Amino acid sequence: MNLELLESFGQNYPEEADGTLDCISMALTCTFNRWGTLLAVGCNDGRIVIWDFLTRGIAKIISAHIHPVCSLCWSRDGHKLVSASTDNIVSQWDVLSGDCDQRFRFPSPILKVQYHPRDQNKVLVCPMKSAPVMLTLSDSKHVVLPVDDDSDLNVVASFDRRGEYIYTGNAKGKILVLKTDSQDLVASFRVTTGTSNTTAIKSIEFARKGSCFLINTADRIIRVYDGREILTCGRDGEPEPMQKLQDLVNRTPWKKCCFSGDGEYIVAGSARQHALYIWEKSIGNLVKILHGTRGELLLDVAWHPVRPIIASISSGVVSIWAQNQVENWSAFAPDFKELDENVEYEERESEFDIEDEDKSEPEQTGADAAEDEEVDVTSVDPIAAFCSSDEELEDSKALLYLPIAPEVEDPEENPYGPPPDAVQTTLLDEGANSEKKRQSSADGSQPPKKKPKTTNIELQGVPNDEVHPLLGVKGDGKSKKKQAGRPKGSKGKEKDSPFKPKLYKGDRGLPLEGPTKGKVQAPLSQPLAAGGAISELL
Repeated sequence: MNLELLESFGQNYPEEADGTLDCISMALTCTFNRWGTLLAVGCNDGRIVIWDFLTRGIAKIISAHIHPVCSLCWSRDGHKLVSASTDNIVSQWDVLSGDCDQRFRFPSPILKVQYHPRDQNKVLVCPMKSAPVMLTLSDSKHVVLPVDDDSDLNVVASFDRRGEYIYTGNAKGKILVLKTDSQDLVASFRVTTGTSNTTAIKSIEFARKGSCFLINTADRIIRVYDGREILTCGRDGEPEPMQKLQDLVNRTPWKKCCFSGDGEYIVAGSARQHALYIWEKSIGNLVKILHGTRGELLLDVAWHPVRPIIASISSGVVSIWAQNQVENWSAFAPDFKELDENVEYEERESEFDIEDEDKSEPEQTGADAAEDEEVDVTSVDPIAAFCSSDEELEDSKALLYLPIAPEVEDPEENPYGPPPDAVQTTLLDEGANSEKKRQSSADGSQPPKKKPKTTNIELQGVPNDEVHPLLGVKGDGKSKKKQAGRPKGSKGKEKDSPFKPKLYKGDRGLPLEGPTKGKVQAPLSQPLAAGGAISELL
């Protein structure tokens, strides 16, 4: 794919709806990998659906959790996924095999998980009512990050673009910048509302390119800062935001904000309706409002890393927003002309001659002399959009696509049939194999699967009875708690199963309820007499 040819010379943001991705399950959160070739979607039933974004087809489904998936993040090379569910479990997954590498159980619900941008051995976790935690996957250890005020533990956190620093923000508007390796405080400042009043920090998001980041606050203003200025100001600095973005007319609160792939635009999803607001970062002007279905609530927004495409989630469906592609046939050949009506064509005298007699002898130019030079067609130049500014080459081990095995209906292993003398031996082998399968199924033994290591993370002073916001009471009153997750007791506990079969009377299919409840019933194991059964049917 030649990304240079995809660059549009006009605006670089989506303008209209471009279809939906239906995961069958209710989608809750989504995230692109680093190249935008795969889209991971976390669902209400605990599954992670990975879409091939070029073909818009499902490439893989991982049965990850029992409870809803609330946060997802890709590793830098695309081989791993880290996920969090509403039952306080954080898991790392191998994308190719779909296996769980390891699990971490937290005492409180997880709001966000994020891989270190350069070191996939480190994961940043933001639990509710707790200081952020940095996990080290290799030795299953964790570090609790320092906070500004121990009494205020409503903290959000994020790695910066290269993972050198961690930015944390609390409910009193205080931003701390910590060195990732040592957790030392490097810089800090307070977000104020113009006076001495402070406002709670809802989220911190960094651009993929450049040093800018945005802060979404409870006062419904998105502030854009330059990371270099923050570090220059140091502790208790007073940096001024580059831009302040807000909806002055409707005073819209923002559910999720993020930068475009090139860092030139900012999109914010409304917390009241399915509407996306797009601003130009350099000027701060609102360039587009994308409206989804009326009455739906937005859950998540993700901008494609290299193209002007946005994925948003509402009502359990992923909506895709893209540019309107206009067909331009004159781009195929410089002398191609589009005609509104038929034009009579005048043929030149020598147009279809095998050899043009009137053709003059061409002069030898530098272009003809250069035809003998060898052209290198084997080496591949790195795509600039996929490389960071401090990298020269692309990652050779990166996982851009997932292999998909074609589904064949009634496959024929040997369409020509086995030779006659081999039929007898294959029948004997099949009989022996089926006997072995029966024995193994009777024993209940399955091929041994490596059980993932589960580590309990103990955090001091964290309440254990917190409910995740996805399941909570707040919002539009339509709590997802009843429909969230798989049915209770579906793992073999028959007494808890909501699908317990009712007792039925005879062959009529009448449940033992109402007027028949008090009557004495024959045991179900006792066979019916033949005559009785026939008379019942008649």
